[in-house]
Amino acid sequence: MATNSSASSGDLNPFIISLFLLLPILWIILKQYNRNKSLPPGPKAWPIIGNLAQLGANLHRDLAQLAQVYGPVMSLRLGSQLLVVGSTPEAAVEILKTHDRLFSGRHVGHISYAKSPHMNHVSLAWSSDCTQQWKLLRTLCRSEMFSWKMIENQSYLREKKLNELIEFLVSKEGEKIKIAQFVFASIFNFLGNILCSKDLVSFEEVEADSGLRRNMREIVELYASPNISDFYPILSRLDLQGLKKKVDECVKIVHGAWEGILRDKRAKKAFRDSSNNNKDLMDVLLDNEFSDDQINYLFLELFIAGSDTTSSTIEWAMTELIKKPECMKTIRQELEREISGNIIKESDLSRLSYLNACVKETLRLHPPTPLLLPRRASEACQIMNYTIPKGTQVVVNVWTIATNPNIWEEPLTFNPDRFLHTELDFIGNDFELLPFGAGRRMCPGLNLGIRQVHFILASLIHHFEWSLPDNMLLHQLDMNEKFGVTVQKEQPLVIVMKQRK
Repeated sequence: MATNSSASSGDLNPFIISLFLLLPILWIILKQYNRNKSLPPGPKAWPIIGNLAQLGANLHRDLAQLAQVYGPVMSLRLGSQLLVVGSTPEAAVEILKTHDRLFSGRHVGHISYAKSPHMNHVSLAWSSDCTQQWKLLRTLCRSEMFSWKMIENQSYLREKKLNELIEFLVSKEGEKIKIAQFVFASIFNFLGNILCSKDLVSFEEVEADSGLRRNMREIVELYASPNISDFYPILSRLDLQGLKKKVDECVKIVHGAWEGILRDKRAKKAFRDSSNNNKDLMDVLLDNEFSDDQINYLFLELFIAGSDTTSSTIEWAMTELIKKPECMKTIRQELEREISGNIIKESDLSRLSYLNACVKETLRLHPPTPLLLPRRASEACQIMNYTIPKGTQVVVNVWTIATNPNIWEEPLTFNPDRFLHTELDFIGNDFELLPFGAGRRMCPGLNLGIRQVHFILASLIHHFEWSLPDNMLLHQLDMNEKFGVTVQKEQPLVIVMKQRK
């Protein structure tokens, strides 16, 4: 009898273990099939994986196609997680304006350093909630970097870095170059001087696709990679794809670019004159008792946001203008008419209305973040008569809005003229054009980034003639995208330039 009892217990153990392992899966299945009928409509979800199989590499375009079927607000299941997508100006108004407070929370991926409660409050973009600490940080960064007064004060530095870029490009006359690399270096060093008073990359380094730029790109790509930990949070501790480990390794390398500067500044902090107005952001953060980790991760965020989006926008603008020679010619005519000397000054930019229209059209067709960074419903609410449960991840597909044929004539055609006789702008008041978002989570560096885009683009066109290499025809120019936190050209723009006399 004792032997039989022991055998029965042994037979039962695997069954109990299997049942225990299956419970999370059964819970996910039941959750998916018990779909709340008041949720926004959406495609039927598969067991376990939800709608993941219906989404491909270019997520913004896939969601745009689904929106044509399911309407301005739709819901999808990404594994066990609920996603709601707004795809029209009316839906954007509901999410970013009417219910801005309820959707001001941020959905933070498990790969992000901001997932840690210790670090979350020093993130401008990924702070889970608009806490008092987040508001103080945003105010601090605005006063030290993004205010109109600071942007004007930084103009000499932008002009200096741009002149260095122009001089370097002169040395590359007649060669095939990837223009985005060198624009990135110029912007990165401008930011480096604001943040820690130092150039951090060289043109030769980025040309070799090594060092900081390579690691920064890898971080951005890792952040955009589909992560099992986000789809099934119950598995988050396992880091099954190793994404967290990889991103931490890259981040450590990037932090090394300014860690020596930070160490020296901290050592000399006690001897520095606190009343000295000639401070960089690192000095200000040290004065406000930020830890090394907090400074390192805030700098990482500012560098990625400031350099990646701006260089990508300039690359897309150059691509569109080379593909449309008549638009390039119109900009040159405007420059010759409005610029009195050989050198463009920032004070000249306000007179360049056609250039401004070209930048708006570039941002319409190629918004840096076609899916605005995901928000999170802090409590349940109603959008367009649909219920959005608490904790839902919510995104606005600004690319879908900006290419909607009901709003824009020939929406996929690059036509700057559409912006010449309209007050429509991208500062968050016009919900047909939202490349930088709107509401309290709107990009704080908008004015600085746009100033750089206008200044660099105008100077590149003013100083150089640009052409495609190897007798490439205009229709052969690659226009494919690579989706990520920011959307890059899948194949970098390679062009040849010569100085204009």
